[in-house]
Amino acid sequence: MRGDYECDLLIRGASVFDGTGAAPVTCDVAVAEDRIVAVGAALTLSAHDEVQADGLALAPGFIDVHTHDDLAAMSLDTSLPKLSQGVTTVVTGNCGISLGPTPLGRRDTVVPPLDLIATKDEYRYATFGDFLSAVRGIGPALNVVPLVGHTVLRARAVDDLSGPATEEEVAAMRQDLVAALDQGAAGLSTGLAYPPAKAATTEEVLALVREVATAGALWTTHMRDERTGVVSAVAETIDIARRSGARTLISHHKCCGEAAFGLSRTTLAMIEDARRDITLDIDVYPYTASSTVLIESFARDSRRVTVSWSDPHPEMAGRDLSEIAEIWGIPEMEALDRLRPGGAIYHQMDDGDLERILAWPPSLVGSDGLPRDRRPHPRLWGAFPRVLGHYVRERSLLNLSTAIAKMTGQTAAVLGLHDRGRITEGAAADLVLFDPALIRDAASFEDPARPAEGIVSVYLNGKLAYRPDAPGTTPCGTLLSRAP
Repeated sequence: MRGDYECDLLIRGASVFDGTGAAPVTCDVAVAEDRIVAVGAALTLSAHDEVQADGLALAPGFIDVHTHDDLAAMSLDTSLPKLSQGVTTVVTGNCGISLGPTPLGRRDTVVPPLDLIATKDEYRYATFGDFLSAVRGIGPALNVVPLVGHTVLRARAVDDLSGPATEEEVAAMRQDLVAALDQGAAGLSTGLAYPPAKAATTEEVLALVREVATAGALWTTHMRDERTGVVSAVAETIDIARRSGARTLISHHKCCGEAAFGLSRTTLAMIEDARRDITLDIDVYPYTASSTVLIESFARDSRRVTVSWSDPHPEMAGRDLSEIAEIWGIPEMEALDRLRPGGAIYHQMDDGDLERILAWPPSLVGSDGLPRDRRPHPRLWGAFPRVLGHYVRERSLLNLSTAIAKMTGQTAAVLGLHDRGRITEGAAADLVLFDPALIRDAASFEDPARPAEGIVSVYLNGKLAYRPDAPGTTPCGTLLSRAP
């Protein structure tokens, strides 16, 4: 309550990065309730809470465009990895994997990779609308932009996931998709590299993505191949985007395996050319290691494989696959099979490709963190500060204004979030205050669950959501679904 004060929060003297990519301006920012009400030099407003921010940077709250936080965003404890690095908004339901509608019914097991985000008991929402109602009812700890997953729809409709869907099965998926979009899903995600969706034909995907276009929603895709076939996968994505007319986002763009190193030169040129007549964007995370379920082809292409979780052998989390195979006295691929269901971190990318993709002006930043992993990839806790510390301050790959825009204003524009990602009067008061000289990722592959350094405070919808010495005690997020 403001009482006799004119605003709730007044941040004075910060270097304000407004999220557009413009150079910072030293000024004051005032917040009343959940909105920014004034931006300017030496504001004369009185405030209930006044923060002196000399020498600090103030940016819009970071928007994590690629997460698997469907469950994690519902709890303050499990949202700490994001809040502690300045993230205030997460896009959930990526890679074909969403918490609603339940994939159970036609089969009574959770097929990988759906087990990356939830157990069988947690997949309890009959419809996507039921999932959204639960998010609203709980009051999330982060702002949530929810996607519905193609693999979930496929598990509900298709008898044989190893083959293409029949016309009737495609019709059932379309019906579920239209319902989810009507109920508020921001779009559809596909995970065509994974076994349950790999057999989906281009025409199956196109039939669904056309529904996305009709609704004015977004299609995000973990493409069919991110290895030596990445060029043909980009070509397929462009073809579907062009034929459907849907706004399209290529997820965590990368080139995996030594044989694919350097192919980002070709893929980025293709995407750049396609952007002349279609709406096509990409996101990237700032690491040369990926993480997902245990898959043989991924392991064979990797310099190093570290187990992140295993249901039958939880004691092996954090050990390298080669070490486990030696302990058991069996070949690595046999050990991998014995560890399933489980997940791993795959060191399989080249710094040159990563830096080329991250430096490409339209690219966005996403973490792709996996909050359920027993020994997670450090991107869960460190992706955004890593960009600002390592790639801005240490590598000079980007300047600070550009990097912040990739995490805020550019992402908000792609998602259609008109009042997020900017510091301007009338915008939502999602803010992160940090020290640009100190910000860095502290999480490592050896010690992955460490909060970032240099974050001073995070405000979510006008409320203090995180300080290193005082994590928030009340969820401040909201559901940013499409209006049904």
